[in-house]
Amino acid sequence: MKVILTERVPTLGNVGEVVNVSAGHARNYLLPNKLAVIADASNKSALAHSQKMLAKKMAEAKSAAEATKSKLDKVTLDITKRVAANGKLFGAVTSLDLSKLLGEQGLEVEKRMITLETPIKTAGKFTAKAKLFDGVESTFNVNVTIDAKQLEDLKRKAEAAKEAKEKAAAKAAEEAAAAAEAGEEAPQTEEQKLAEEANKIVRD
Repeated sequence: MKVILTERVPTLGNVGEVVNVSAGHARNYLLPNKLAVIADASNKSALAHSQKMLAKKMAEAKSAAEATKSKLDKVTLDITKRVAANGKLFGAVTSLDLSKLLGEQGLEVEKRMITLETPIKTAGKFTAKAKLFDGVESTFNVNVTIDAKQLEDLKRKAEAAKEAKEKAAAKAAEEAAAAAEAGEEAPQTEEQKLAEEANKIVRD
C-alpha cells in the first residue's frame, strides 16, 4: 500500500515522501496516529492535494535537512578497529555504525539515509553519502585506523621476527666459516636440504 507521510517517521521516510508499506502497518499504526494518508497511485488528485497541504511541513523539514547538511559536510568520523592478518577489519564498518557515531556528535542521520561508495573492510580513508531529504545530500569523510595497542603488538612481532632471522643468518655464517677452517663442508640450511630432496625426486 502506498502512503504519503505527514510526519517524519524514523526508518521509513521524511514528511511528504511517498512510501510503500504493508496494509496492516498503515491501518494499525500510520493512519490512526495521523502519520500518513493513503496515496493510491490511482488517486492522483488526492495525492497532489495531500502534498499541497503538506507544503509548509515539507519546507520546514527541508530547511532542517539543509542545516544538518551544512554541519555534516565538514565531518570526518575517526574509527579505530582491530585488523586480521590478511589486512581485513574484524567486522566491516556499516551504515548503522556511522549513524550511531554521528548521533554521538549530535547529528541525527538514520542508517537508511547513508550509503557507502565502497564497503569499508580495511583501514584507510573513505567517503559516505547521506540523503537527508529529497534534493538534499551530504558527503562526509570516514577515517579508519588500526587499534593502537594492536599496532604496537604487530611492530613488536615484526621486530622479533627480524631479530630471529638475523641471528639465524649470523649463526649459519659462523658455522660455514668454522667448517671452512676445518676443511669440512658447510652444514646445509633447511632450504638447501629441501631443494636437494626435490632435485632427487625430479631425477628419479
